[in-house]
Amino acid sequence: METIDLTEMAELLAPDARWGAPERDVPTCRSAKVILSWYEIARENGVRANVTEVDVIGEHIVVGLRIIAPKDAASPSRISARWQVLSVEDGRIGEIRGYETRRDATAFATSGVSRWKASRHR
Repeated sequence: METIDLTEMAELLAPDARWGAPERDVPTCRSAKVILSWYEIARENGVRANVTEVDVIGEHIVVGLRIIAPKDAASPSRISARWQVLSVEDGRIGEIRGYETRRDATAFATSGVSRWKASRHR
């Protein structure tokens, strides 16, 4: 996150991109602007992430991340693994979902079923 260029990232996101936990009926972030703001806040708070793997499954990109929390974080472990599934529509990222396991991320990417997609186009 310390080296992420938010201007370049903005070009990759659809304006109405969604981001959140997969079990939520309504995603936490509902626009590219809010997603970019979250990245900026996380970076300012000392959160860092390294990409550990990338796997393309159809229109989905599964990204493995090594998240490093700041030293003063309440979490007992500063380092954790997480996966995100970036769903691409019309050449831009329309959805980002966060998973705690690679298996769950891959299962979503393989199924491609999204409750959020219909709500984006209303």
